[in-house]
Amino acid sequence: MRIAIAGATGRIGSQLTALARKQGHEVVEVARETGFDLLSPDSGLEQALAGVDTVVDVTACPLDQAATFFPTVARNIGTAAAAAGVRRTVVLSIVGVDRSPDYDYYVAKLAQETAYRETAPGVVVLRATQFLDFASQMLAWNTQDGVATIIDVPTQPVATQEIVEVLLDLATGVIEGDTDLAGPQRVNLVDQVRALVEHSGQDVTVEAVEAPASLMAGAMLPGDDALVRGPGWDDWLGSQA
Repeated sequence: MRIAIAGATGRIGSQLTALARKQGHEVVEVARETGFDLLSPDSGLEQALAGVDTVVDVTACPLDQAATFFPTVARNIGTAAAAAGVRRTVVLSIVGVDRSPDYDYYVAKLAQETAYRETAPGVVVLRATQFLDFASQMLAWNTQDGVATIIDVPTQPVATQEIVEVLLDLATGVIEGDTDLAGPQRVNLVDQVRALVEHSGQDVTVEAVEAPASLMAGAMLPGDDALVRGPGWDDWLGSQA
């Protein structure tokens, strides 16, 4: 198949690109680094998507840009995909975006999903839980003067490799329909960060802080119908140097 990957040079996109090529697919890399401005409707997307069977959007952006970035990129890619005759559009989203009207990033991701459904052909959405190394990102982002302030929320993190494999299965039709994906272990984010600090021997005090109410109530957790794959948090942490 010919698969276009928007965000192909990013964290998920680079892994997806490698896996797709390993399985014999032709990949069109759509990213700023390959000459595309996805915020512009005139970036040559329609021409790039000519002959493409499936387009996969795994783009990301900072929180303060999300409200504009996600729906704008979705409309631009969706419109170009429809014009180019693409048959399927796969969108990477997040578990809980439909249950978190009090969290701006999730509101933006839900707007992304809506914009795709309004413009793009054959839309399929993968909602995944947080990455297994989300705790390490939160530790890095929220530590100052030896104190890490971490939102007190329950999570069920999943390995990025599992996300990439399911994305490719959705792109190729091995899996059909909207899908939720999670790892097997439910664990509080504050507990993850504390375990990570202990495991790495860092001199950091972890303090729990309030999060948006929906997240504290469990919006980041998957439903009973979610795919559950990959290692749990404890196994993943044990494998880290």
